[in-house]
Amino acid sequence: MADKLIIVESPAKANTIKKFLGGSTKVVASMGHIRDLPKSKMGIDIEHDFEPEYINIRGKGDLIKSLKKEAASSKKVYLATDPDREGEAIAWHLAHILGIDETADVRVTFNEITKGAVQEAIKTPRKIDMNLTDAQQARRVLDRIVGYKISPVLWKKVRRGLSAGRVQSVAVKLIVDREEEIEKFIPEEYWNIYATLLEEKSKKSFEAKFYGKDNKKQELHKKEEVDEILKQIKNAKYVVQEVKKGERKRNPAPPFTTSTMQQEASRKLGFTLKKTMSVAQGLYEGVKIPEKGTVGLITYMRTDSTRISEVARTAAKEQILKMYGEEYYNNRYYKTGKDAQDAHEAIRPTYIDITPDEIKESLTNDQYKLYRLIYNRFIASQMATAIYDTIQATIDANHYTFKATGQNLKFKGFMVLYVEGNDENKEEGDTNLPELVENTEVKEQKIEPKQSFTEPPPRFTEASLVKALEEKGIGRPSTYSPTITTILERRYIEKIQKQLAPTELGRIVNKLLIENFSDVINVEFTAKMESEFDQIAEGKEKWKHTIREFYTPFEKTIEKVEKELEHVELVEEVSDVPCEKCGKMMVIKYGKYGKFLACPGYPECKNAKPLVETIDVPCPKCGAKVQIRKTKKKRNYYICENNPKSCNYISWNKPKPGEIWEEPEEKPEVEKKQEKKKTTKKTTKKKASTKTKKK
Repeated sequence: MADKLIIVESPAKANTIKKFLGGSTKVVASMGHIRDLPKSKMGIDIEHDFEPEYINIRGKGDLIKSLKKEAASSKKVYLATDPDREGEAIAWHLAHILGIDETADVRVTFNEITKGAVQEAIKTPRKIDMNLTDAQQARRVLDRIVGYKISPVLWKKVRRGLSAGRVQSVAVKLIVDREEEIEKFIPEEYWNIYATLLEEKSKKSFEAKFYGKDNKKQELHKKEEVDEILKQIKNAKYVVQEVKKGERKRNPAPPFTTSTMQQEASRKLGFTLKKTMSVAQGLYEGVKIPEKGTVGLITYMRTDSTRISEVARTAAKEQILKMYGEEYYNNRYYKTGKDAQDAHEAIRPTYIDITPDEIKESLTNDQYKLYRLIYNRFIASQMATAIYDTIQATIDANHYTFKATGQNLKFKGFMVLYVEGNDENKEEGDTNLPELVENTEVKEQKIEPKQSFTEPPPRFTEASLVKALEEKGIGRPSTYSPTITTILERRYIEKIQKQLAPTELGRIVNKLLIENFSDVINVEFTAKMESEFDQIAEGKEKWKHTIREFYTPFEKTIEKVEKELEHVELVEEVSDVPCEKCGKMMVIKYGKYGKFLACPGYPECKNAKPLVETIDVPCPKCGAKVQIRKTKKKRNYYICENNPKSCNYISWNKPKPGEIWEEPEEKPEVEKKQEKKKTTKKTTKKKASTKTKKK
């Protein structure tokens, strides 16, 4: 009989914890949730005050038997699931199944899997926090009600099998809205004038940009305006009017929260959110390191706090002084956002003395990359400010003002170790100006007017969508990754060169939801519900009261929509393509991968095939129809319908009316594959003929 039984979620976490405890303590894993709402029905008893109908998860029967047996033969059971709402709910479900009194001191939590943290947690167990559990239940119940009530509307008007989600649908809406903004965008012309000037004493050239007239800012929108300025400054003297020197400081970014870690791993490492969270989970639960055993390398990775412990702060100081010296250290405290739960510290290394390069051989490539990112970000957050020398020169040319700016990194500070990325992937470098003296002349070497056009807002990436969701108060650290993963899997959105775009199915579903459920599928309501869940977690609100307040108006909306749709039949778009098997005109349907053609005679005739889209511009080479196709990476390309039979036209760019076609330098990968196949066939034929000759 074990003195103590500790139940965690995963075997990896169990292995890491075992080595910190005595031989009479047993550590086992629940493998995540063991009870949940049923998949076959809503599982919420609305008539009895929204009571959830939890069932044991299918396939976990043997595990539950084993856990019951272990619990029965142990003097004391501790529930050490993750330190968040989800973990609290798992602990509550475990207590229910194992017959443990939920008011007893059985719950232990630790933000990092270190010997000190684990042993301290075991010494100070607490009751299961029903406020945290109820906050998780409220989210689960609300999302189940929304999904089960709205999805049948999609089945009736679009197709069976579709589903709606409270947070996911808002994420899709943001992506659709952005795409529509891009499509409606009308570029506006603007101009800049750049002067390359020479400082004669140093013989150094530098660039100055047109600013305005008599030091008053002027924007240029037409070529005529530019031509007039060029005329006025022709043969003008360029005189340095003013030189301002200064200093600019740049502070490090705070340690990672879940959101900032996901964004930075996306920008710098190219990781998806799902991959980032999976790798981080492994680093948190423990990695086997020679001579140290299994070590939890980072603190808990689901957090929206930038707070760090004094112990970690002291360890960071020691490391910075040892590696860089005193001038590189700065004791910093960071403000956590007003909506942050602040239950945990920021994401940081648990052992500051274990550097990424020291244990590189013990980590997978992905683990090393992410651990290095987390480690360097944390250390840099406690380092000194970077300092730039700045200079701005104002130059006059016949009353027209040009400005030149430069900066030089004087002291690297934290930048010696880590610099935060940005969504534009722009790096900040030095731009040196020669030593300029007021009231002296500089010589014009070149004047270059440049026409530009305003650009539409960019599509969301995973990183920028997470940032937008966080800023709008939608979701929490644990929800960003599953939200985006779900809408990608449902084919409501797709990735095109790392950018997120709505599919046609996503647009249709979004339009239907906005038209019928605008009170639920909107940013404000979703953010308000997150705030309500926080109130429940803090014990300021009862979860069933929150669900009641939501359900009454929601039920009326559902009744109204169902009544309106009572006599609506799903009208399918008929194509001009006859079914080659039965002759009926095929209809356009929507599947996981977009549109396809299907015979309306189903189930008697089960014929279906891809829908080939064409454009209204003929092939520039042979005049036949041009089809739009997609590569595996979802990039569009344009190909003649006669390719490869009698025409080899294929292009990344949409052909224009009257275009004369030239062989492209870079061919779409599809054509490359076609050429490869031809080469392979020729090689195979040659080999075959050689063998025949030998015989």
